[in-house]
Amino acid sequence: MKSVFLVLGSLCAFAGVGLGAFGAHALKASLSPESLAVYQTGVTYQMWHSLGLIAIALVQQHMPDSKRVALAGWLMFLGILLFSGSLYLLVLLDMPKLGMITPIGGVCFLIAWLLLCLSATHNKSKKRYE
Repeated sequence: MKSVFLVLGSLCAFAGVGLGAFGAHALKASLSPESLAVYQTGVTYQMWHSLGLIAIALVQQHMPDSKRVALAGWLMFLGILLFSGSLYLLVLLDMPKLGMITPIGGVCFLIAWLLLCLSATHNKSKKRYE
């Protein structure tokens, strides 16, 4: 069974490793410590939420009809794009106004995790996790 969230999570993790290495090696000499820390925050959140997408893919195997799980996956992916993406662009383009997008991505993350929690507690399936 193909899983879009397994693919997206894996690709986001792949990109996160690459972006982290780019930040650590190529950007270290050209960015201030504060800007580098902002960039690293983007990488950190991208990596954690890439793992979240992979977890959602695994949960979706047990709850394939759950709209909450699917919505959680899409919101988590959107959160990566908005939160981490805005931080990368903010630092690389030196455009502080892009920071206004970052909280929208953070809200996407929060809602995604909440939906995943609700999916686990309101599972209508007769299967129980042990």
